[in-house]
Amino acid sequence: MKADIKIKIASGADLDGILALQFENQPAQGGTLSGELGREQIVAMMQDMPQVVAISDDQVVGYLLSTSKMVYKEHPVPILDAMFSAYSGALDSYVYGPICVNKDLRGKGVAQLMFSELIKQVPNREGILFIRKDNIPSLRAHEKMGITKVGSFVFRDTVFDVLAYLPAADKGNK
Repeated sequence: MKADIKIKIASGADLDGILALQFENQPAQGGTLSGELGREQIVAMMQDMPQVVAISDDQVVGYLLSTSKMVYKEHPVPILDAMFSAYSGALDSYVYGPICVNKDLRGKGVAQLMFSELIKQVPNREGILFIRKDNIPSLRAHEKMGITKVGSFVFRDTVFDVLAYLPAADKGNK
């Protein structure tokens, strides 16, 4: 991994970089993100929970967004409705993701560093996410982080796995 990558909590100054990286990774651009969040929605997420970014040469090269169930309910997303139908999680669980890393830095530990920072910021809470079943690199990366499959669902003719990070103290109690 590049030594000059800094992991930090995102601020408003990082918003344009998050949006640019998100755009680069949309399916129309050859990426695998399953949705696109607007500026206002990301700002609401920033006000609600910590959003983690990876910075290199003053550019956002990765981001890991998260949303509480309360903000999700205020800004519903159909694919999240499907995810929560497959697995609802704990009462205080949150939506983990999307997570995105610049294509040149994938497989170099950036996602794991951002995940570690998020866990420091929101300890002892379950994070729930979905990944396209055919996105093998992402599924493998999350497996390495200790995130496990807890269900699956179909949305717009695509199969997704639901994964959850269960804090160590809660494993076996779910």
